[in-house]
Amino acid sequence: MRLSVSLKYTGDLGLVLNRAMQFEDAGADALWVTESYGFDSATILGALAARTRRVQVGPGVLNVFSRTPALLAQTAAGLDAVSGGRAVLGLGASGPQVVEGWHGLAYDRPLARTRDVVEICRSAWRREVVAFDGTTIRVPLAPGKGSGLGKPLKMLTRPVRGRIPVYLAALGAKNVELTAEIAEGWLTFLFAPEAMHEVWGKPLAAGSARRSATLGPLDIVAGGVLAIGDDQAALRDLARPMTALYVGGMGARGQNFYHALVCRYGFADAADRIQDLFLSGRRADAEAAVPDELIDLIHLVGPADHIANRIDAYRAAGVTTLNVTPEGTDPVRDIRSVRALLDAGNS
Repeated sequence: MRLSVSLKYTGDLGLVLNRAMQFEDAGADALWVTESYGFDSATILGALAARTRRVQVGPGVLNVFSRTPALLAQTAAGLDAVSGGRAVLGLGASGPQVVEGWHGLAYDRPLARTRDVVEICRSAWRREVVAFDGTTIRVPLAPGKGSGLGKPLKMLTRPVRGRIPVYLAALGAKNVELTAEIAEGWLTFLFAPEAMHEVWGKPLAAGSARRSATLGPLDIVAGGVLAIGDDQAALRDLARPMTALYVGGMGARGQNFYHALVCRYGFADAADRIQDLFLSGRRADAEAAVPDELIDLIHLVGPADHIANRIDAYRAAGVTTLNVTPEGTDPVRDIRSVRALLDAGNS
């Protein structure tokens, strides 16, 4: 099992980049930079690539709507070049709140667009002439639109690699099925390892049945907030804000993918209460309403033996990359501790 870290970039970027180098030294295999409606992740990833030596670096994730497929391909190829072939491209559909509210674009046919985007990116990296007529995207622009002067092109510069790994963020059954079919990796979130087969078994199997052998095994990336220490009650509080934000505040009633997922885990009453409190402006109360049992299921907070047991659960569920967001008082120490636990299990 590999170890990756999701970096928090809302503070001093210099400190974030220094901490990233420490995570690499502590044993991380990959570093992800989130993009929602803060700074763009590509800029930060370029700086990260210049300061690291061996870790994979990638966005976790870029949405498939706000950039053209060609620009996504260029961005990934550029990151791969400056990192010496260490880039991965994390993509996701995001949601209407960001795509329509921040970017002013219609959130339309996200799965079909994702498939089209991945196909165009891979064609561009192979330096093929890109002429694509897909379900949601046509390149060049269709006749009768624009100036009529567009012509098929291939990438001007030669990518370091003709194939850059694509990781898709997916929660819903159809999206997970698509991921298992076309992606090198699956980026999960609020993942409960004990629910793996019940919630995602069928879509994973359906997608895998159509998967090309050239893609290799699907890298399943899962984890959560990480904080190691004896006071588990206090450490759980470090995971409550993120959990409440996504379960309660990401989207509207009936249009919140994370709320729906937690309901599938058996926490429907708690999820409704968290959402009610969050949407009414009572954020602290929403955080307090997150059940301890849910935190223990989807995060890694508590004593070392508890963390070891949770790692075993992720491994048993088929997770191949443990992805953590360090929130403890000594995050580098925690990464080093998890690295040791993973190495012991990998031996």
